[in-house]
Amino acid sequence: MNSRQNKEENLQTIEGFLDVAAERGAQVVATPEMCTFYGPGSQFASQAEPLPGPTTERLGRKASLHQMYVLCGSFPEQSDQAGKVCNTSVLIDPAGDIIATYRKIHLMDADIRNGPLMQESKFYQPGSQVVTVETPLATFGLSICYDLRFPELYRQLAAQGAQILFIPAAFTLYTGKDHWEPLIRARAIENQAYVIAPGQFGFHPPDKHTYGKSLIVDPWGIVMAKASDRAMVIVAEIDLAYQENIRRELPSLANRRKDLFGG
Repeated sequence: MNSRQNKEENLQTIEGFLDVAAERGAQVVATPEMCTFYGPGSQFASQAEPLPGPTTERLGRKASLHQMYVLCGSFPEQSDQAGKVCNTSVLIDPAGDIIATYRKIHLMDADIRNGPLMQESKFYQPGSQVVTVETPLATFGLSICYDLRFPELYRQLAAQGAQILFIPAAFTLYTGKDHWEPLIRARAIENQAYVIAPGQFGFHPPDKHTYGKSLIVDPWGIVMAKASDRAMVIVAEIDLAYQENIRRELPSLANRRKDLFGG
């Protein structure tokens, strides 16, 4: 997806993608980080919504129409800190109801030589909860973008029963070209989990460039679906029996030294 600064246009794009995904038989659909508005950080506060709010209600209607789970990768949610927002991911069930909310824990503050200057703590209020949610389909673990670089979060999600990890993102072009796929595959392999990782792609005025290459990866670390260099829908089939076989035959999660590392 290529979200920009027009919220209505972004929402119409999301709704169109949900329609396409439904036509292709999808039961679970995820959008990227900051899918409803992606522009200067200084404008996030003016675009922030309550929860529930107009965006979640609108996506809830689509989820109900298509009888699917919809993960709104993230949007700017109103916070209790002046001038800041929460970078919030919401899972909506086929009834159109919010069943899980996750606020981005790890904020990217980095000044990369010849790369972008990132100051997320200037605009975001960090979250403080590790979130999993059980559904009739599977147990989902929620995270957002920069969280990907912190494997301890995903180990905790796996310890809480996560079978499918969501990692909606807006990875920069500079870091994504080298780090995106290796990190996604590593989190899948380490936790023997499916990973659904929708990413922002392209140029976002006035000065953001994102890598894209949305991925769906299986618990063996094999890429099942990968977006090309455009905004598009990718689809893959999740087989929990296959995952269970992997976890039984190569029981790395069960073999952990909890006496040393906890969890």
